Amino acid sequence: MAVNVQEIRDAGERLDGVIADIPVANARWLSELVGGPVYLIPENLQRAGSFKIRGAFNRLSKLTQEERDLGVVAASAGNHAQGVALAARMLGIRATVFMPQGATIPKVEATKGYGAEVEFAGSSIDEALVEARAFSDRTGAILIHPFDHQDIVAGQGTLGLEILEKIPDVKTVVVCTGGGGLLAGVALAIKSLNPEVTVIGVQAEGAAAYPASLAVGSPQKLDNMSTMADGIAVGLPGAIPFEIVKEHVDEIMTVSEDQLSSAALLLLERAKMVVEPAGAAATAAVMAWPKKFEAPVAVVLSGGNVDSLLLLRIIRHGMAASGRYMTVKVRVPDSPGNLAQVLTAVQQAHANIVEVDHNRMDPSLGVDEVEIDIQVETRGREHAMEVMESLNRQGFIVEEL
Repeated sequence: MAVNVQEIRDAGERLDGVIADIPVANARWLSELVGGPVYLIPENLQRAGSFKIRGAFNRLSKLTQEERDLGVVAASAGNHAQGVALAARMLGIRATVFMPQGATIPKVEATKGYGAEVEFAGSSIDEALVEARAFSDRTGAILIHPFDHQDIVAGQGTLGLEILEKIPDVKTVVVCTGGGGLLAGVALAIKSLNPEVTVIGVQAEGAAAYPASLAVGSPQKLDNMSTMADGIAVGLPGAIPFEIVKEHVDEIMTVSEDQLSSAALLLLERAKMVVEPAGAAATAAVMAWPKKFEAPVAVVLSGGNVDSLLLLRIIRHGMAASGRYMTVKVRVPDSPGNLAQVLTAVQQAHANIVEVDHNRMDPSLGVDEVEIDIQVETRGREHAMEVMESLNRQGFIVEEL
């Protein structure tokens, strides 16, 4: 095994005074679903906005002076970038970070703010990593891999030690998973000290490389990925974390885009936590299948670095996924009074109309017909159905978009 629990303990000593000691948060709204205590592990509140500072600082602090003089280079969609940039600044090391072209503005600006030089390359972490390796070959800068290095895994594993310390009776630990560094470190720490604890990794459905890889026993590269959870959109598991995950993780689950956005929305509303989609993956799994998790449950919120515009889209997506925001298409004769009747039907269902749009140009419409698109806020899926029923009772042809 490339990493052991003593290395994780040693990493914890190096991180003493570097990382913030954040209390776990009791999530009553999740506890009611699970039927026992559920605790949030809010690494979204960690320095640099995610757990990544743990592995980055541990890795950089072990470099020799000769290596430090060469500088470091990393590839990241944002969280590892910020972790490396902050650790490098604290240790006086020059840092260059390659980020995908679509990296969010706050993550880019924060990385620059910590003193790193940012270069853009490719459309994914994997493509940015190719350029980072090439830069390392050209300049001699030390490549700081986001997950595939034993010092990175050991640093991330310090979170597992903290979970056991703060929730000594924990039965299940649920971890957001991309390349596997955090999952591997947490699983190794926990299973080494209490093998009875169940450790579950959660990936985005559209970027889930681990299930297929575990099925054949070796890391397998995804042909393509599509997810809002850019922080865990990794197409190829790391060799080092993969072996640990294969040995120590009990299950890998996947969650949909709707489940990710619903979880991020509920964390914002109920826990008052700003969490990026990648950081909400573990919460999404618990929300979707609460009875699969034996309590007490520790749910890791791995990061909170989210662009404000993306957050708006996530909120809207999450509201739509939970039936709290809907768009209905109503076809009516194009004559006076029909729009008023449609709006009255919605009002009678006590829903809030956000926007109304007339469409007379659809070729499928008759010459005397108009299509009315109405965006409506509701209290949830049941209330949304009441809106549909109210429109149907008036004899309108209604379609939910």
